[in-house]
Amino acid sequence: MAMITTKAIVLSTLKYGDTSLIIKCFTLEEGVRSYMIRGILSSKRGKLKPAYFQPLTQLELTANHNNKNSLNSIKEAHVIHSYENIYKSVVKQTIVMFLSEVLSNIIQEEEKNEILYKYIETGLIWLDTHDNIANFHLLFVLNLSRYLGFYPDLTESNKLGFSLLEGSFTDSTYEKLIISGKELILFKRLLGINFDAIDSISYNKNERQVILRMIIQYFELHLEGFKKPKSLDVLETVFS
Repeated sequence: MAMITTKAIVLSTLKYGDTSLIIKCFTLEEGVRSYMIRGILSSKRGKLKPAYFQPLTQLELTANHNNKNSLNSIKEAHVIHSYENIYKSVVKQTIVMFLSEVLSNIIQEEEKNEILYKYIETGLIWLDTHDNIANFHLLFVLNLSRYLGFYPDLTESNKLGFSLLEGSFTDSTYEKLIISGKELILFKRLLGINFDAIDSISYNKNERQVILRMIIQYFELHLEGFKKPKSLDVLETVFS
């Protein structure tokens, strides 16, 4: 067992018994790690507070990491980026709930992935500090595919269709899993841009739902074991 200090993003929190929590985090130094925090819900004087472990909170942890497939323990935790607006906005809270479910689903490796960590960290700070965020989750999830190895191939983007299965543009528009027509126009608005270009994108609520379900299907096709998030319906309700 080794003591380590690392930045970490909370992916999920599960109540264990009446007083304890099991926390799943994406750490900068060692990828995904899970921790047991005993008695945190009953202790008022402890160093570790339940509020530290809300979804996608950014922390600095000092923790004991073992080399077995068992739960680790946290000695100290400090919030390193205290969100100013996320927990004040129902819409932003719903986006965070959705993204935490997506990230918990797709990030499983117990190994360092600094590039992916920095992307998530930067994206969450952007979400907290901007107001025009209706399409943020669409771009955030689509751009995740870049770090997972299946971002859409943008060559030949003048073709009439996009194959969700192949991840590339095609002239075939009548086969299964092909986007074409208006849906393709909507999809292409998200391609090749970063968060600062979100202001240039406009979708109505129906278009937003279509694009999001398209992106979810894209992940299902390219990421083994990926499941449609349970919070998807809640997210769509908030934006309707």
